[in-house]
Amino acid sequence: MSGEGSSGCVPPEAGGGWRPPSPGFFESGALEVAERLVGCLLLTRSNDGTTGGVIVETEAYTADDRASHSYPGPTRRNASMFRRGGVAYVYVSYGVHYCFNVVTGPEGSGEAVLVRAIEPLAGLDLMIRRRGGADPLLLASGPGRLCEALGIDLRHDGTSLSGPDMTILVRPRPAGMTVEASARIGITKDAELKRRFFQSGSPYLSRRASGRGYRPGSSLAEPREGFPKRDS
Repeated sequence: MSGEGSSGCVPPEAGGGWRPPSPGFFESGALEVAERLVGCLLLTRSNDGTTGGVIVETEAYTADDRASHSYPGPTRRNASMFRRGGVAYVYVSYGVHYCFNVVTGPEGSGEAVLVRAIEPLAGLDLMIRRRGGADPLLLASGPGRLCEALGIDLRHDGTSLSGPDMTILVRPRPAGMTVEASARIGITKDAELKRRFFQSGSPYLSRRASGRGYRPGSSLAEPREGFPKRDS
């Protein structure tokens, strides 16, 4: 494995042109980073191999957002959210699913971006084994499925996103790729805020757009998996 956070470890199936984000990329606000993460490459590495893909769907959460874990202030559970941007915040939702977030902003800001879905590119066989077999479109469609496919769990909470275990890389967006914004999914507090960002037309989204709003993706067996909620 090459140097920490190096684009030299990118599997060939992910394509070329990837590089580490510029300094300060993760220290911007969650809304800005959530939009910029769409089209970035997320990789995880373990003894089993490398897995990952292009991020196609995110949601932003801030400390003044009643749907955010950070809204009540720092707790043992959400401590990583208050770290300097550029580390992972991983939690368990409904006692079942892990959810992976990118911490953003300066230290103490309590902001993070939930990564809801990727387009799988690297380590497909390993992702399928971890998921027990799955439709390729559903391998990492939804926060819980994404974590299962990429092998993310609570051990990754606080992990650097430019290190050997987890890496986010960037490259210019392809011509024609557009990013849309919508209300977030599965929350009731501050539900009107348009803080969900997604690649327009991607078949890998956890929810697909329709003329009347949003509908579940085909065969979604976990209709509320991975949705953030406040600490009790």
